[in-house]
Amino acid sequence: MKLKLVDYRLFVIVLAANLALYLWQPATARLAALNSTGFLMEVLSIVPPVMVLMGLMDVWVPRRLVESHLGPDSGAIGAGVAMLLGTAAAGPLYAAFPVAVSLRRKGARLANIVIFLGTWGTIKIPMILMESSFISLRFALLRLALTVPCILVCGYLMERLLPEQELGEEPTPADA
Repeated sequence: MKLKLVDYRLFVIVLAANLALYLWQPATARLAALNSTGFLMEVLSIVPPVMVLMGLMDVWVPRRLVESHLGPDSGAIGAGVAMLLGTAAAGPLYAAFPVAVSLRRKGARLANIVIFLGTWGTIKIPMILMESSFISLRFALLRLALTVPCILVCGYLMERLLPEQELGEEPTPADA
């Protein structure tokens, strides 16, 4: 497998920017490098367990189960299941993307995947509890009442506007 520098262009750009910053503002460059290292360590501590869970999900969760609850014929129940999965999930949003890819390969429809991702990012049970204790229950419920319809609209709109062939890898029956 031949590696290309183009595949790592973002990393090279950030490294070059940090080196250039080091020439003008060494203290700021050190702080930026420290922040980048901290973020990298956080990602490296979360991604491997997520990948293990994805492997287990691929083996343990049958395709027909995902298709029946999140697939093209799941309707409003599928949106509800996607919201429940996203609400109950733990971890940062970037951990949700491997889960979404796995669900897609198992036959979940795009709208339900977008609903799952939107819910993961905005509606978690601990977040609602913290909002209600720090700001107020009224605020938390109002934000929830405004967020849920937006997530649903985004999911169905994304499915409607994004052609199936632009999604890349389509689910196949072999991914059971």
